[in-house]
Amino acid sequence: MLLYQPQDGYRYNSDTHILYSFISQVLSKYKNLNISVLDVGAGVGVLGLLLKRDHDKLRLSCSEIQEAYIKYLKINLNINNQIANIYSGDFGFVCFQHKFDLIISNPPFYDKNVLKSSNKTKQIARYNDSLPLTVLVKKANDVLTDDGKLIFCYDAKQIDELFDVLGSYRFNIEAVQFVHSKPDKNAKIVLVYARKNSNSKTDVYAPIISFDTDGNTTKKIKDIYSKSNIQSIKAQFDNP
Repeated sequence: MLLYQPQDGYRYNSDTHILYSFISQVLSKYKNLNISVLDVGAGVGVLGLLLKRDHDKLRLSCSEIQEAYIKYLKINLNINNQIANIYSGDFGFVCFQHKFDLIISNPPFYDKNVLKSSNKTKQIARYNDSLPLTVLVKKANDVLTDDGKLIFCYDAKQIDELFDVLGSYRFNIEAVQFVHSKPDKNAKIVLVYARKNSNSKTDVYAPIISFDTDGNTTKKIKDIYSKSNIQSIKAQFDNP
């Protein structure tokens, strides 16, 4: 799959590939997915386009606050012969036309109080004051169907708040997976699958390790990148 990204500003990274792999694992028990999916903070569209590539019956919508990324999103949909409803604006205030069966998101999750990049687009894409966790979960609860699914990644250090907020809005955590840079390092991010009005026990998947003790990329990460199979091009489109 071919994707354009901006030359400057935030660009998707390994977190997106890993989240895509986790989503695929969660959805692997379903065949011919005929569901409505909303990609929140869609950026250039990578997550939604990967799922749409794998499941052609999936009905895709994308929500993105930054107009600059919506330009790339539209281009990427076009060059990959895909269509999606695009919602522009702050997710917490967007009026959606219908409810969704699944929400996916690689949201901004870095703590707002840490030292920030001077690049405004990177600030919005990275730091959680541009989309607070409570806003994400509350709005997801509002726009998901009664048994709707929410799959996203977050900072592992904020897991106590994460679980508390999900529980406050009737989400049951059905699966989690932790991502570590190396075997002896603490988890960097946590991947979460939560579902409304569910009573299922939580599956804790085997952790993902990005690099071995010698600094070499692990087979698991290589397999994840191979499954994504993205050709990325940096470009500047002033008037797409």
